Amino acid sequence: MSDYFKTIREASEGLYKEKMSKFLSFAHPVSTAEEAKEVIKQYQKKYFDARHVCWAYMIGTARAEHMSNDNGEPSGTAGKPILGQINSFELTNIVIVVVRYFGGIKLGTSGLIVAYREAAAEAIRNAEIIECHEEGTVDFTFPYLSMNDVMKIAKGGNVSIVSQSFDNACTMTLSTRLDNIERLREQLSDIDGVTLDD
Repeated sequence: MSDYFKTIREASEGLYKEKMSKFLSFAHPVSTAEEAKEVIKQYQKKYFDARHVCWAYMIGTARAEHMSNDNGEPSGTAGKPILGQINSFELTNIVIVVVRYFGGIKLGTSGLIVAYREAAAEAIRNAEIIECHEEGTVDFTFPYLSMNDVMKIAKGGNVSIVSQSFDNACTMTLSTRLDNIERLREQLSDIDGVTLDD
C-alpha cells in the first residue's frame, strides 16, 4: 500500500447560490476523525441560525475511514455529494462543511444534490492541493557522547526532529516517511549506545 496521499494545504472556502438559497462551503485539512468532528462542531456553533450544516470527511491513506451527514436534508442529498467531491479529487485527511441558508424556494432532490456537490467542489477548487507522504516516528535514547552521530542522521534529509531532550541520557523523536522508517531504525541502531523504543 502506498504511503502517498493528496490533501489540501490550508482551510479554504466556497460559495454556491441557487434559487435564493446560499450554500457556504468550508474545507479543512485534518489528520483524525476527532479533528474533523471538532471542525464540524465549530461550524455548527458559528452558523447556529442556518437551516442545515451538512458535512463529510475522509481520513487516512487507504481512504477507508469516512463519514457524511445530511443534517436534516433528504437522505443522500447533502453528505454523499460532498463526500463524492472528496473522492472525485482523490483527497483524504480533509473535512468539508456546507452551510445552507434556505431562500424560500425548494430545490428538489436533484437540485439539492447539485448544490451540495458544487459548493463542496468550489471549496476544493479554491484550495491548494498538495501531495504528501504518511509519516511515522521513531523514539530513542542515546548517551551524550553519541550526539554527533545522531545529529548527522537527524539533519541528513527526509527526516525531521519532532522532539528532543538533552540530559544525562538524551531522548529524541524523529519523523520520516513510512517507507523510510525501517532504514532510519537500522541507521540509528548502528550508533553506539542508541536504544530504540518499541
